[in-house]
Amino acid sequence: MSKQGESSGLTRRRRSLTALAVGSVVLVGAALWTSAYVKSPAQAAAEARPPAPDVLTAPVERRVLADTVVTRGTVSSSQTVDIAPAGTAAEDVARPVVTKIMVRSGQTFRGGRVLVEVSGRPVFALRGELPVYRDLKPGSRGDDVRQLQKALRDLGHGTGADATGTYGPGTKQAVAALYAAIGYEPVTAGGGKDGADPLKGARAEVKSAQRALDGLLGDKADADEVRYAREDLTEAKAALAEAEAVSGPMVPASEVVFLSGFPARVDSMTAKVGTAAGEKLATVSAGRLVVTGFLGAQEKDLVRPGQNVKVLSEVYGQELTGTVGTVADTPTVPEADGDDTAAAAPAGQGYAVTVKPDSALPARLAGQDVRLTVEAGSSDGKVLVVPVSALSAGADARTTVTVLDASGERRRVEVRPGTSGDGYTAVTPVGGARLEAGDKVVVGVRPAAGDGTAK
Repeated sequence: MSKQGESSGLTRRRRSLTALAVGSVVLVGAALWTSAYVKSPAQAAAEARPPAPDVLTAPVERRVLADTVVTRGTVSSSQTVDIAPAGTAAEDVARPVVTKIMVRSGQTFRGGRVLVEVSGRPVFALRGELPVYRDLKPGSRGDDVRQLQKALRDLGHGTGADATGTYGPGTKQAVAALYAAIGYEPVTAGGGKDGADPLKGARAEVKSAQRALDGLLGDKADADEVRYAREDLTEAKAALAEAEAVSGPMVPASEVVFLSGFPARVDSMTAKVGTAAGEKLATVSAGRLVVTGFLGAQEKDLVRPGQNVKVLSEVYGQELTGTVGTVADTPTVPEADGDDTAAAAPAGQGYAVTVKPDSALPARLAGQDVRLTVEAGSSDGKVLVVPVSALSAGADARTTVTVLDASGERRRVEVRPGTSGDGYTAVTPVGGARLEAGDKVVVGVRPAAGDGTAK
């Protein structure tokens, strides 16, 4: 065979192989397309049917069943005071001006701490229940003086032999020591209306009367003259004693605020250096922290004093315990603001409930919103419980639950329902029926695809 003939045969064989390969690819593609898109009527109908619904179950539990009420509450101090000093004790001051701020919002402080300075004079806090209503001066008497004396002693400044409730020499020394400790000179009481110092004048009168008596005694004067001179000296000394009793360091009403307990907390500081001391410089709170919440009408009937309460601070993740203190008989109604338009009900509307913490609440919780969980009722010991949705009441007034066995079979168990709470009900099998913790009870049917309702 010639070389030309061999070449021609080789070319024909290559063409045949190529055609065969292309045909195979086409046949495979056609088969794949047919399997994916061409279906029998029976297969299409089967795929169009929804899948069999799944049964929803929940386990039977044995535990103490508790009915709880959950609401919101606020932690606040038992005392809140606006610091608003009336005027200032500083001399030659045209108007009170804030000159220093010693604490900031959110800060805690103890007794004897200066909070702000107004026109160079301090405003400090002392422990006491009575609000200040007058200047406390030497010679004053009353319960507010008693309160001042105790506060001074608490800070380590003894009041000597002064009678309780009487502002005497010992109390004057204690006040002077307090002002020295906080770095200020005390204001002195006893000034006359004309600006003269009555104490200085009384001392001068005693000195003059003493000299007159000494002169008469040296000249061997008439006995009556000596007697009169002695009487003058006695009167002068009495006047001096009286002047001394009402003079000395004082505590002006504008410089002190009494708080029920420490540490206290600055809720807000509105004062600013250089501005006039307005109606309110700051708001501070003191005393034991308490929790107050509000209940709806239906919840109010479930909550009673003495029930256990869990107080949860979501901010700090801290949970504390307490008991219900009081439940209001009438609801709190928000005050009208004069606006006729409808407004959303504010927080703090409903029946007020107070909580008594089992231990003192941390100061950092002051002003926080917390969650209150009240244990409104519980079963006597552990009982069998099932979700409320597992119970079924028949026409014969019997209550049953449906148990799904491991094999998938279902059996109905007649039960007697008991205490309910938090979506569960205590149940007792009737007539020797078997129901144990861990059994699966039917609570519903998961809807088929495309069905938005549960059966």
